Amino acid sequence: MSKNTKKYRASLEVADLEKDYSIADAVEVLYKFSKAKFDETIELFVRLSADPRQGEQMVRGTVVLPHGSGKKVKVLAFTNDAEAALAAGADHAGLKDYMEKISEGWLDFDVAVATPEAMREVRTIARVLGPKGLMPNPKSGTVSVDIEEAIKAVKAGRVEFKMDKTANIGVGIGKYSFSPEQITENIKALIEAIGNARPAGLKGRYILNVAVSATMTPSVTFASGEYVNL
Repeated sequence: MSKNTKKYRASLEVADLEKDYSIADAVEVLYKFSKAKFDETIELFVRLSADPRQGEQMVRGTVVLPHGSGKKVKVLAFTNDAEAALAAGADHAGLKDYMEKISEGWLDFDVAVATPEAMREVRTIARVLGPKGLMPNPKSGTVSVDIEEAIKAVKAGRVEFKMDKTANIGVGIGKYSFSPEQITENIKALIEAIGNARPAGLKGRYILNVAVSATMTPSVTFASGEYVNL
C-alpha cells in the first residue's frame, strides 16, 4: 500500500506502523484498520536468509492451518478411480480426459492431487501445470497413494508454502471474518512449519522478517523475538 494514500494515512491514526509487535498485538492492530466492503484475505509474509539460487536451500512445505484458510479450494484429482476421489470431496477427478482439457487451456481448479501411478502420465503436461504452480508434488503432499486422504487434507485447510525467487514466502492465512484468535493460531502454525523447513546446511539467522496484512491494509511487522530463534 502506498504511503501517500488516504487509507494509509488513516492507518497511522490507529497504530505506529514503524513499530514491531508481538503476534497477538499485530493481529489486534490489523483488526483496527478500516475494512473494505468484501471479506478481505489476511496474508502472512516471511523474509528468509536462504538463497533461492541454491537448490539445497529451497524452502517449501505444507501446513494444516488450525482454522483453514477461508478459501473454498477447487481440487482436481488425477486418478483412475474418479468415483472414489469425487466421494472424498474432489471437485473434478479423472486422468486422460482432464489431461486433454488442460492441454487445451482448461485450468478451473486451485490444487491438483495425484496417485503415484497417475503421475507417470501427468508429467507429460508439466510444462502447463508447472509454471502455474499446479503440478502435484510429493513434497507438498499432493502426490499420495491415499489420494482420498490427500483430498480431505487440502479441503480441511492444508496450504502449501514455497519460497520465491526473492527469498520471500506469502501465504493466505484467513479472512477478516475469522476471529483475531483464529488468525493468531493460524499465524503461529505457519511460522512453526516454516521454521521446521529450515535447510539443513543454512548457517546463521534463518527468518529475517515477518509481517501480516489484509488485502487493503498496510502491513504490520512482528518483533524479532517472535521468530528469531527459528
